[in-house]
Amino acid sequence: MTTLSADPAVVVSDAGLLLRRAPTEPLVVSFDGRYVFAFTAARDGHAVRGGVRVEWPAVLRRFLVGAVRVRVSDVAGERVYADEEVVLGGGSADQRVQVVDPQGLPLAIDKVGHLCRAFQATDDGVRGEILAGTRRALDDLRDECGVEAYLNYGALLGAVRDGAMIGHDSDTDVCYLSRHSSPADIIAESYRVQRTMLRLGWTLLRMSGGDIKLLLPLSDGRQCHIDIFVAFEVGETFYQLGNRSGTLPRSAILPVSTITLHGVEFPAPADPEAMLAFVYGPGWRVPDPSFKYADPVRGVRRLDGWLRGFRTDMGRWTEHHQASARRGSTKRRSNFAKWVDRQLPRGAAVADLGCGTGRDALWFAKRGRPVAAYDFSRAARGSVLRNATRRRLHVDVRPLTLNELRTVLVAGAELSRDPHHLYARHLLGCLDDTARSQLWLLSRMALRGGGKLFLEFSATADRGVPDPGPPGLVRRLDPDLVRREIEAAGGRVERVRVRPGVDVLGVADPSVCRMRVRWTRTARPVPGRTR
Repeated sequence: MTTLSADPAVVVSDAGLLLRRAPTEPLVVSFDGRYVFAFTAARDGHAVRGGVRVEWPAVLRRFLVGAVRVRVSDVAGERVYADEEVVLGGGSADQRVQVVDPQGLPLAIDKVGHLCRAFQATDDGVRGEILAGTRRALDDLRDECGVEAYLNYGALLGAVRDGAMIGHDSDTDVCYLSRHSSPADIIAESYRVQRTMLRLGWTLLRMSGGDIKLLLPLSDGRQCHIDIFVAFEVGETFYQLGNRSGTLPRSAILPVSTITLHGVEFPAPADPEAMLAFVYGPGWRVPDPSFKYADPVRGVRRLDGWLRGFRTDMGRWTEHHQASARRGSTKRRSNFAKWVDRQLPRGAAVADLGCGTGRDALWFAKRGRPVAAYDFSRAARGSVLRNATRRRLHVDVRPLTLNELRTVLVAGAELSRDPHHLYARHLLGCLDDTARSQLWLLSRMALRGGGKLFLEFSATADRGVPDPGPPGLVRRLDPDLVRREIEAAGGRVERVRVRPGVDVLGVADPSVCRMRVRWTRTARPVPGRTR
């Protein structure tokens, strides 16, 4: 029996959900009878006058214009804290809130805060495609890659609990137990797995040194992600991406057993319940759609150092570029592009590093220049390709992750063989110290035979001047620091200018630095002499 609770009451507004007295149990939020997200007030809310406020998740706010029936209940749906029709975002009562993707398919927020198509909104035919694809991935890992792979995380949890996928989950996860304990060997093994899966026809993304994501196309027009995580032992500690670490005996994994999910048999850990307790804690049997991992800090730090860390802001940049594409905000070329173009020989090639939406790369191509456009965001690269195709321009779009030495060396080798001038507009402020040092390494490789590096970035300014946007993704840098780093890497700053301009979002910025840099040719040792 469903009961509507008046105590504690929940007030729904544009600001979010105000709980007069916050329950300790996880709560589920539905719009017009469809699951959208879950939360735990003590963790996700903050104290305000009158109770605890749980704000609308940032990824949801753009949808919240119009009327919608909002229901807040416990996980079982038996205790209801709110169930009312509201009008949000200044919309009208005859305009319905629709949380859907461009194809009109319903979206929900997953456990890491991303909008996705949840399994409960997936029909039986498409669900069968996901099951078949996941089984094929596991077979390929075992038979072709030679690794001991098994179903894990939400798919394993759903199989053990109910023999079915968890309704609010959105992808499938598999793991394999590495034979190695050295991070270098683990990474090399993961790249070997990647090459084999590519040879077998899979489309994939590399997410870290021990994590690749298979992209499974579905008949409803979307892609299901199948994450392949590495697991390994170092001493007495068992590690499993993403970010799990602790004590789990090898006998809990090998030899693999089998488990059934929607009638399909999958390889599973030898002791599935021990694995689920390791991943989710002792309360794993109790459904909690608001669950969030609480991983040991020491283990996270080690995994970041060994295998991870270089895609920390990938999700936020992806959301930024997707929002830009929805707004159709591919603007005309920047003033910096025009400034650089005047300094280049006619027809000289340009490599746009951190190309973003690609507006400058496309403009250089329109000017008749050979252009290579690099970015670490797949969403950005896809946007550049679509716009180049629409405008009938040729732009060579390539991936580049400046925190990952492997891709830096690949890009440096490509550009040393096929020389381009380097162009980086508002890239520096997006990078940490390691990524900046590897940008100088790439520049040294690419420009030692000639060519220039052109930089524009938001510079340090008087106290009170904020960092540029997008918030939390870009920061100001001291031009003197940048100069010292360049010179330490063998570069020479030929020209520097600091004056008002615009930031990466096109907003007025009182302090923008432009630099033109060259790298000296590598000195050759004199025969018969030591250096």
